[in-house]
Amino acid sequence: MAERDKGGLVLLIEDQHDTATMVGEHLVKRGYDVDYAADGASGLRLVATGSYDVIVLDLILPDIDGMDVCRRLRRENNQDTPVLMLTARDSLDDKVAGLDAGADDYLTKPFAMRELDARLRALIRRSRHQVSGHVYHVGNMTLDTGTMSLSRGDVQLAVPPIGLRILSILMRESPRLVTRSDIEREIWGDRLPDSDTLRSHLYNLRKVIDKPFDKPLLHTIHSSGYRLVDMEGVKHS
Repeated sequence: MAERDKGGLVLLIEDQHDTATMVGEHLVKRGYDVDYAADGASGLRLVATGSYDVIVLDLILPDIDGMDVCRRLRRENNQDTPVLMLTARDSLDDKVAGLDAGADDYLTKPFAMRELDARLRALIRRSRHQVSGHVYHVGNMTLDTGTMSLSRGDVQLAVPPIGLRILSILMRESPRLVTRSDIEREIWGDRLPDSDTLRSHLYNLRKVIDKPFDKPLLHTIHSSGYRLVDMEGVKHS
């Protein structure tokens, strides 16, 4: 049990046997318990019956691809388990698509096992520490960090876990500006992501919290950072 507490329970969804064996054996040696699925359908069945700390999901699968698996987890099964997507595609569009599907982070193949360790530890650590009971309000948007529920006006909004974490930082600091480096360090610690990661998450966040509404709340301050604020409220305060 001590090993389980140290590592966590990982679901590895990967159809390439050699890759799955290499990753699985490495994670077990690092103190994780690992369940394995060779295709998307099997992975979804395991998620429905288990309680995982993190899911490692390959993008290319023989039946349901990783994008669709991730979408089903988030939109149909209401799963908020952190998802690390493995992909050989490294363009910005591919990364945005993966994050938009609900992935929390991605790792481009080939990857170093030390990098996989760091990403998994960060995802699990954030997930376990997201049970505080703060309720934040900015304009007509409300985030309850205890239940991780988000709404704007009367509309309930669905945002992946990393997006909610970014949002909680911006709402906590509102109306102050938060620098890019401050956000990255609070979320990813010393293992900072590549330059596209935060930008992709913010792009997807805007699509949910701002684009359907008349008034934007998330503002980019060029070369400085980001702030979440109701500008009308600031003007009239």
